[in-house]
Amino acid sequence: MSTTRNAPRLATLATAAAAVALLTACGSMKPQASNFSQASLPAPIQVPSGHKVAWETVGSGDITYECRDKAGAAGQTEWVFVGPDAVLKDRSGKQVGRYYGPPATWEANDGSKLTATQLAVAPAGDGNLPYQLVKANLAMGSGALVGVTHIQRVALKGGVAPADKPCTMATKGQKSTVKYQADYIFWKAV
Repeated sequence: MSTTRNAPRLATLATAAAAVALLTACGSMKPQASNFSQASLPAPIQVPSGHKVAWETVGSGDITYECRDKAGAAGQTEWVFVGPDAVLKDRSGKQVGRYYGPPATWEANDGSKLTATQLAVAPAGDGNLPYQLVKANLAMGSGALVGVTHIQRVALKGGVAPADKPCTMATKGQKSTVKYQADYIFWKAV
């Protein structure tokens, strides 16, 4: 009999516990305050004034290249960038999304995602992909990526076309993956 009387109270407690769990999960997607400064970055990849950092992630994974005909150079071949496949983590190391392509797509764990158009690149040191600034297209879905206007790729390690594997007419069509890491800084208008 006491179980029947306590059933509404237990249902209320279960509902409250579920709500707390849901809010905690949603809160983990919320961007943290940023101390990121672009002052030391090359001018072409700096985000215009009137924007603030909305989200900082560290991407690590693979870049795929394919040995193809060199554009405008008959009989020559080169490694051509095909696309990324990386995990995005926040500064504490928790996975918060993915970066993949083609087309290059950033997707948050909350389901929001976007593609972008490259605006500028700048050298980031031998053996590293270049710094990059892209203009974000409108985000799909709702969540962390809604309102993002620009993304910077900085703090690069690796990711360039394989130097240890020849790309020749004999190897045309072969693919190769290389490891890389980069910070992706997401910006929104103020």
